[in-house]
Amino acid sequence: MKQKKWPEAWHEVTPGCMVFTPGSASTYKTGSWRAQRPIWENKQCIKCGICYMFCPEGCISETTEGFFEANLDYCKGCGICAHECWPQAIAMIEEEV
Repeated sequence: MKQKKWPEAWHEVTPGCMVFTPGSASTYKTGSWRAQRPIWENKQCIKCGICYMFCPEGCISETTEGFFEANLDYCKGCGICAHECWPQAIAMIEEEV
């Protein structure tokens, strides 16, 4: 079966916006529009993983040392990780242009 290309104009959109090729959200780097980004202070981090569990984008991962960091290609800067971090090891700072 031949795969159909993505529509380029509004009149090429299929009824019901059917998807003809499987894809993955991981191919779309969505972090480019954030206004703030999280910065971890590992001296304050207790390695509890609360930031990992509460991240709605699933972009936080554990490092080899047991600390956590966000993949900024996908982080949208919502600040939930910083809000939920009760040791206050995460600070949200303004994104630089």
